[in-house]
Amino acid sequence: MTSIKDVARLAGVSVTTVSHVLNKTRAVHVDTQARVLEAVRTLDYVPSAVARSLKMNATHTIGMLVPNNSNPYFAELVRAVEDACFEAGYALLLCNTDDNADRQRVYLDVLAKKRVDGVIVASTTDDERMSRHLAETRMPMVLIDRDIDGLDCPCVQTDHVQGGALAAEHLLQLGHERIACIAGPARLHSSESRVQGWREQLQRAGRDVNLLVYADFSVNGGYLAMRELLDRDAAARPSAVFACNDLMAMGALRAMHEQALGVPQDMAVVGYDDIELASYTQPALTTVAQPVQRMAGEALARLLALMAAGKRTPKPAPVAEAGSTSSIQLLAPSLVVRASSGRPRDTARG
Repeated sequence: MTSIKDVARLAGVSVTTVSHVLNKTRAVHVDTQARVLEAVRTLDYVPSAVARSLKMNATHTIGMLVPNNSNPYFAELVRAVEDACFEAGYALLLCNTDDNADRQRVYLDVLAKKRVDGVIVASTTDDERMSRHLAETRMPMVLIDRDIDGLDCPCVQTDHVQGGALAAEHLLQLGHERIACIAGPARLHSSESRVQGWREQLQRAGRDVNLLVYADFSVNGGYLAMRELLDRDAAARPSAVFACNDLMAMGALRAMHEQALGVPQDMAVVGYDDIELASYTQPALTTVAQPVQRMAGEALARLLALMAAGKRTPKPAPVAEAGSTSSIQLLAPSLVVRASSGRPRDTARG
């Protein structure tokens, strides 16, 4: 393997001079620089990334923790972050925690040993151990998609309360009286915020807010939750349902199909996230879109600012501040109307 000493020998200069030419750390005479670059090309020399990282104290790599990138939403979020990193000249190292505290700790140790310049964290759990591990991390860190209790660092996420309100408002404007909600895991901030937006919008309209069923953000979870709603007396059934992510909305569509219910004729459906698959369901899914590309760009920009300032991850937030981060940036969601939402059957006939 060609070394920097081989380049220096061929160019007739010192190793230090070759280093200055490659790293642009000192002015070198133009003729000397030309000889060094010619030797590099001749020998096909590739500088050691490890040596450069030790010298420059930077690896131009960023780590990212996600709970499960087999979930289409997280897969699309990862892709957006990776694209943003590539444009900025950084490589992305992806780690799936599978919502497991032990696995998260191992990956944090691995990323630290890899000397990544910073970490972007997307998490779907409020597990105390996972939060503590993140708080103990000494790498610059930015949260994306949701904030974490007791962790005081920058966070970029969608305004989920507004998103839930958009879904409920849309269904109310269509004339629906009984609007159910299929929520994600209980006590999960992002899901509870969406439920909050749905609930507040219905309360302002004087509608029932008791048609609430919890699930697990999976297709099967949405299917089982919809079955539970459909098993109620006909008079107690909703005429519309807001699912707090698109996967659960797809499961709900399957449950309705099995009951020979027409969508939206018998029941309207609205999802959340606007994953790519949402436009390919039958019927195509009305949903609340998260600004994934902008989220990724803003999160990376904040992380790069922390890295440039040489700041490490802050200590755990004081007890009085638990549940909030020092700098949460909320991005506006948008409603994407497709075929799965329509007016109630009686209203449509009228």
